[in-house]
Amino acid sequence: MIIKIDEFISIRENIRKDGKSLVFTNGCFDIIHRGHVEYLNQAKSLGDYLIIGVNSDNSVKKLKGKFRPINKENDRAFVLDNLKAVDFVIIFNEDTPYEIIKKTLPDFLVKGGDWKEEDIVGADIVKSNGGKVLSLKFIKNYSTTSIINELNDLHLKNEC
Repeated sequence: MIIKIDEFISIRENIRKDGKSLVFTNGCFDIIHRGHVEYLNQAKSLGDYLIIGVNSDNSVKKLKGKFRPINKENDRAFVLDNLKAVDFVIIFNEDTPYEIIKKTLPDFLVKGGDWKEEDIVGADIVKSNGGKVLSLKFIKNYSTTSIINELNDLHLKNEC
């Protein structure tokens, strides 16, 4: 379900009341690939519900440069929402998901294995509320940047 943070607050309360756990992750998810899917499946296995904070188009531009994102925020959210591991998707405009994490108070905060725990935004909030912060297994040879670079290389080869 693609949802706004304010709409999710009551859902979060019900998740807590039911004794269920919430896993949170975030990212650009510009071009979905196998690495993303394996990572999200691994994240979902940690709890009952998986929520993803997706960087807005403006946020991606700030992080990745003027030629990104490739796919628009609503399209990226739609694709994520249709993966079986994903329960909720929230698009955020800020540079980081700190405010979403503060409002959702997930039981698990996860990022890919290329992140050190101390660098994960919101770790302080989650830990101070009794949650766990995890850096999940990194799936090598799968990244949006490498896909874009490969396409650019192919394009250059075809122009010669």
